[in-house]
Order: sequence, then C-alpha cells, then structure tokens
Amino acid sequence: MIENLDLSTVDWSRAQFALTAMYHWLFVPLTLGITFLLAIMETIYYKTGNPEWKRVTKFWMKLFGINFAIGVSTGIILEFEFGTNWSNYSWFVGDIFGAPLAIEGILAFFMESTFIAVMFFGWNKVSKGFHLASTWLTAIGANLSALWILIANAWMQNPVGMTFNPDTARNEMMNFWDVALSPMAINKVIHTIGSGLVTGSVFILGISCWFLLKNREVGFAKRSILVASVFGLISSVYLAATGDGSGQMVAKHQPMKFAAMEGLYKGQERAPLIAFGVLSNEKVKDHSQRDPDKFALKVEIPAAGSLLAFHDFNAYVPGIYDLVDGVPERGLLSTQEKIYRGRKAITTLRDYKIAKKGDDPVKTEALRKMFMSDDFQDNYFKYFGYGYFKSPEDVIPNVPLTFYSFHIMVVLGTFFIALFILSLYLSLSGKITKYKWFYYLSLLALPLVYIASEAGWVVAEVGRQPWVIQDLMPTVAAVTNIDSSAVVITFSLFALVFTLLLIAEVMIMVKQIKIGPEE
Repeated sequence: MIENLDLSTVDWSRAQFALTAMYHWLFVPLTLGITFLLAIMETIYYKTGNPEWKRVTKFWMKLFGINFAIGVSTGIILEFEFGTNWSNYSWFVGDIFGAPLAIEGILAFFMESTFIAVMFFGWNKVSKGFHLASTWLTAIGANLSALWILIANAWMQNPVGMTFNPDTARNEMMNFWDVALSPMAINKVIHTIGSGLVTGSVFILGISCWFLLKNREVGFAKRSILVASVFGLISSVYLAATGDGSGQMVAKHQPMKFAAMEGLYKGQERAPLIAFGVLSNEKVKDHSQRDPDKFALKVEIPAAGSLLAFHDFNAYVPGIYDLVDGVPERGLLSTQEKIYRGRKAITTLRDYKIAKKGDDPVKTEALRKMFMSDDFQDNYFKYFGYGYFKSPEDVIPNVPLTFYSFHIMVVLGTFFIALFILSLYLSLSGKITKYKWFYYLSLLALPLVYIASEAGWVVAEVGRQPWVIQDLMPTVAAVTNIDSSAVVITFSLFALVFTLLLIAEVMIMVKQIKIGPEE
C-alpha cells in the first residue's frame, strides 16, 4: 500500500531512532531517581546541620551533573529525528504529539535548568533554605520533563482525545485532558519514574559498597547506603505494583503485545504465566504452523496470566493466533477483516480528496458525511492503519525479543526488592561492614539495573510493532521518504558519537568516584 518507498529506509530509520533512544535511556533513569535522593540527603543536612550530610549530598550531586549533561544532548537529537526521519508521522499527529513536547520544553525543562544552576553553584551564595528548595525543584522539574514525554508516548500506545480531519488528513486534539490523564498515560508515567527511582538507589548503593570494599569513607558510605536502602526498597515495591497496572493496560489496549510478552500463541481461559521459558526458535520462525506451544522448556504458574491481564483467574486471554485469525464468538475480528476495513477507510478518504479537488460539492459532502459518521469511524476508520498491511502476519511483533526482555525485566525487578531488603537489614543491624560478598553483589546490581531498564524500553517499543500509533499508523507509513544512504550515514555518526560520549561519561565518573567526596 506504500508506493515508491525504499523499505530499507524504514529499517534504518527504526535502527537510528532505537539507537538514539537506547543511549538516551542510559542517562534518563539515573537523572530521574538520583535527584530525589539528593533532595532527601540535603533535607537531612538542613534538619540536622551535620556537615557530613553536606559532603554526601555534594558528592552525589557531582555525579548527577556529569550524567545530566550528556543525557540532555541525546534527548535533543531524539526530538529532531521526528522531523528528519518521521515527517509523515509528524504531519499525521503533530497537532497532538507536539503539545506535550512543547510543554516539556517551555515549563519543565526551563524550570529544571533554572534551579539546577542554583543547586550546583549556590551553596555559599544563597540561604540553606533556598538552596534546599532549588534542589527539590530540580528533582520535580526533571521528573515533570519526563512526565510530558511519557504522556506523548502513552498516546501513541493508546490514541485518545482526538478526531481526524479529512480535509487536512491530520488528527486534531479535541480534549487535552483526555490525552494527559488517560489511564495509559498515568500508568506509564508512574511506572517509568519508579524505574528511575530504583536506578538511582542501586547506583548509590553500588558505589557506596565500592568505598566499603576499599575501606574508604566508611561513614560517608554507611549514610549513603541507609538512604538508598530505604528509598530503594519503597521504590522497588512501588515499581512492582505499578507493573501490575501496566500489564492490565497492555492487555486491554495492546493484546498482541501482551501475548508476545507471555509467548501465548493460543488464547485460553485461566491462562498461565510463564515464570521461566525457552522458546523453540525453529518453530517461532514459521507462524503458519499454528503450533500453540512454541517452548522448548517452560515453567508455568497456572491462571496467573489471566490474573495479571484482567485480575480474574478465569478470564480469557487471547493469543497471537487468535488475534490474527479472529475469534467471532469472543468478539475478536480477524486481522484480514481489519485490513479490509482499513483499506476501505483509506479508499474513502482518497475518494473524498479527489471529489473535493474535482469541484463536485454533492459527492464531496456525501463522502464527508459518510466518513465522519459514527458508524464509519467506529467500524472502519478505527482500523485505518491496518489498510497498509499486505498480510495478517504483518501485525505480529518480534516475539522472542519481547518475551525475553519482559522476563528479564521481571526477574531483575524481583532481585532488586530482595537486594534492598538485605541492604536495609544489614544497614540497620550494623552489619553492613562485615560481608564483602554483599559489596560484590551490589556492584553486580549496577549493570543489571541498566539492563532491566533497557529491557523495559524494549518491551514497550518493540512489543507494539509494527505500530507507531496503535491501530492508526504503522511504522512503514510514518517514515520520511528519503534515501536510505543518508540515514545510514547519520546512524553511523550517531553510533560513534554516542559511544564516545558514553565512554567519556564512564571515565569521568570513575575518576570522580576514585577522588571521593570533598574534605
């Protein structure tokens, strides 16, 4: 359905955006989480007047500053890519998607940038109270910045609060609050920010344990571990709770993603939850086999999949084949039927544009009236994006990547809860300096928390493929029709620059950690 489009441009544009987003996401979670930890530490200093807490705060603030500077640069590039690589997407939904981005830039980013200067350079220039307020406002500003980006992303996963204008072929916002306060947006915001809080806590815990391992700055490390343990345990439990809400949102609005997360090919009542599984690769490649069990090895929790999806042990959870083939008795249309309806919506829109250009007011009005009718919107335009697909199997995402990423994220999330429980116990009991194995375990958690965070991003974005806007616009229709060689060049340049930036950040951080807190 897409004419004169080099499909390699789609692949390279996706690869470039994924590269930029994944590098950006290496910096964002730490920024979101550690700012609140800084605010808590400085609050303790403000209340107690103990200069040791000031040393603690200033050390972690320095590491936050290194991370923040590089994170901003990758984020700006991401926003530019919407225009350079995804211009059709920007045209189709720019009136809606642009609003949260504009608010993020005008309100949150400027708020964050203003008070971060006071936070870093105002220690001896402003009162203790004003400096503390600046630190809290920096934390709030950083998370508000993420909030608006996540609202925009949630709208792509579940488009609400808009109407389609056939005259401009653009979606237009009808209700801002429907977009900003949709259940998908609220859940995505609280779950993603929770991930950042856990990342910040693991970061402080791991580096503090390095100091204990080296028998350096023991008092500083013990203070940092106590704050990170309390904050991390609360955050990790909160993250698990919001993950349950995320599962329900995905099951309701993106059932194909949920089925891929669980490797569920054939739907069933009392659907199990795969606690551990190894997909059989030779079967996964051929979806036409319709084999309902594509696991070489699996450990199931009976009925837990239905509970996660709908909070009902007996609920029916559709599988990948059910969503492709349709289950009429359960109200599930086949993908082939959706393709037919989507093509009818596209054809009707094209006929309307031709009639309007041909100066045929009677036909134009008749087509417009039909296109905008509730029946047509609910039964045809609703599946507009399906009209671009050639085969029903095109709607199946990369199941192995989604499945393994989801389970890695869940397993590591459980590990972090156990780690913080142990850390808090050792800290409160005064045994934190006795067990070197715990220091190594905490250092191991440092790379693992980034793996868990990136795995969550993969589940959210790869799991919803081939959609850039769920049911309305597939990725293949969103890309800019440019020569793929241009994207290959920028991809290569970005890969080189981002890798150098990451190496530079790690080297600078390691140097600052070795120097330690100021005397």
